[in-house]
Parts: sequence; C-alpha cells; structure tokens
Amino acid sequence: MRAVVVDAVRSRPEVREVPRPSAPAGGVVVRVVATGLCRSDWHAWAGHDEITFPHVPGHELAGEVAEVGPGVTRWSVGDRVTVPFVCGCGRCRWCLTGNAQVCPDQEQPGFTHWGSFAEYVALHAADTNLVAVPEQVALATAAALGCRFATAYRALVGRARITEGEWVTVVGAGGVGLSAVMIARALGAHVVAVDRNPEALAVATGLGAEHTLLSDGTDVPSAVGDLLEGGSDVAIDAVGSEETCADAILSLRRRGRLVQVGLLPPIDGHPRVPMARVIGWELDVLGSHGMAAADYPGMLALIEAGALRPERLIARTIGLDGAAALLPEFDRATVAGMTLIDPAR
Repeated sequence: MRAVVVDAVRSRPEVREVPRPSAPAGGVVVRVVATGLCRSDWHAWAGHDEITFPHVPGHELAGEVAEVGPGVTRWSVGDRVTVPFVCGCGRCRWCLTGNAQVCPDQEQPGFTHWGSFAEYVALHAADTNLVAVPEQVALATAAALGCRFATAYRALVGRARITEGEWVTVVGAGGVGLSAVMIARALGAHVVAVDRNPEALAVATGLGAEHTLLSDGTDVPSAVGDLLEGGSDVAIDAVGSEETCADAILSLRRRGRLVQVGLLPPIDGHPRVPMARVIGWELDVLGSHGMAAADYPGMLALIEAGALRPERLIARTIGLDGAAALLPEFDRATVAGMTLIDPAR
C-alpha cells in the first residue's frame, strides 16, 4: 500500500510503498477513505510524543472494514466505520464503564502504531472501539469526527457540561476550536472566539460566534472582560501553549471552568500556568482527552438531525503527497478549517 512515512523526528515525510497491515486478534483492517491532518500529527512529527520510527502518522479516519481478525463479533467486511483516536483495550475498568479515552493500555493509531496516512490501517479491540457510520453521513464527514470534533463535543458536553445561555470563550479557531463554536451554539451557549488568523475568525463568525478577538497584539483576558462583565463561564484552550492556556484561564469569571484540550509540550521545562488565579477564584481545570466510542451516539444523533454539520468545517482535501509536504509546516498553517486526506488521490 501507499503511505506517508516518517523516518526520524522532524525528518522529511515521504510517500512510499509499504506492506499492508494484517488484522490483529480482536481487531480489523480498515480501508481508509478519508483521514484528517491535525496539529497532534505535527506534535508527533516534531518529537513531542514517544513513537517508534519509521512511522506512519494519522489518527482520525473513516473507511470500510477490509479484513476482520479472530475474535471480532460485531463487524464484517464492508462495514462503514470510524473510530476514536484513543482505542481502549476493551477489558479494563475504564473501558467497561465507557471511559476508554483514559484506558491505561490504550492504543492510538498514528502514535502507538502505524496510522491512517495510508490506504489501510489496523485497529485493535474493534468490538469496543469501532463506531458504525450511518448511511446518510458521508465518510469524509465521519473522518472529521475522530479527533477534533469529538474532542470538542466531549469537552463541552461531558467535561464542562455547558448549559443554555452560558458564555464560552474558545481560544484557537482551528479544527477543535471551530468545532467547539458550532457545538456550543447548537447547545444554546454564546461564544467568543479568539485566534491570530482573521480568516479563521471569519469562519467562527459564520458558525455563530457572537464576538471574535484577534489575539496578536491583544490583551485577550481584558478584552473578554470588557465584552462579558466578570468574564466567561467556560473557556477552552484549543491550541496548547503557555500563552493560550493563560489567556483562557484569565478570561474566566470567578468559579468558571477551563477545559484544556490543546497539548502543552514541556518546552523549557513544564509550562507555566497562572495557578494563583485558579486557586483564588476557585476555577475548575478540566482535562479532556478525546471521546470514547460509547459516547458517539448522542453526537451522531445531532448530526443526523442536522443540528450539527461537521462537514462545514472541512476546508480542503489533499492526497498523500500533499500531506507529506504539509505535515512539517502544519504548526504554521493558516487554513481556516480542517484539512482531510484522500489516500486514493
């Protein structure tokens, strides 16, 4: 099969012919129809995750089951499926209670093993982790769910537990951030979107953000405070840096809730976080790490009903060669919306 291969940290990705994977016991092989290019893929390429080289990135995908391994009972060849980027073992207490996203023995395609920047990908514990894609939902739309959209959904619904009428400040209008804008508005909340890219903020406005703030040269917490007396009820850091985390925390009202979604790589030691504000104002700091397959039905029901339209977030579709070229530059990319990869291109 053709795949994007990375030979070492920060090496130039190349498209090569590599062996097609075989289905593991309890797992499947999926023919990849669409897969997303995400900032998390860039983090792995940049050496912020422990991965084994040579490596094939890619962790948010949808496609058709091409091979079924021994022990799989729920899936057959030809089934249309997607999968969370965190795949639980299916046996531990966390998986058995629907919290596979924190499974201590989790697998992550594109991190713990070869991922979906390829024509085929192997997935483990299929009966626990795969999600059926309804016929009326396009596989490209389903691929957009696996990391950014599902992560934003759980961050707002499962972690922050937002309620109608609350104000949500979304710091970072990339894939996760724009997903959060759409989801928050669909659930009746109000949104302030923050980003350094005017084009991304324009998309956020189109998705329903009532206010937008250009972060470059702006005191974001003060600006949010001017817009919302006392600050925001909920803030999401959808980027993952000292600056964006601090802006999100300092934009909150007293007893507000931060949901940290963006990864905070330990550059120059551990990232500095304004914990004095967290303590003094009794802020809740909530981590959010994807969403388990068990939580997909509620999100898919809103998509089928038309209340959520993740396909609106897809900005462009490229082939494997385009993905290999874009991956090293993705931390500087200014595309407003999600980039999908079609391995058949």
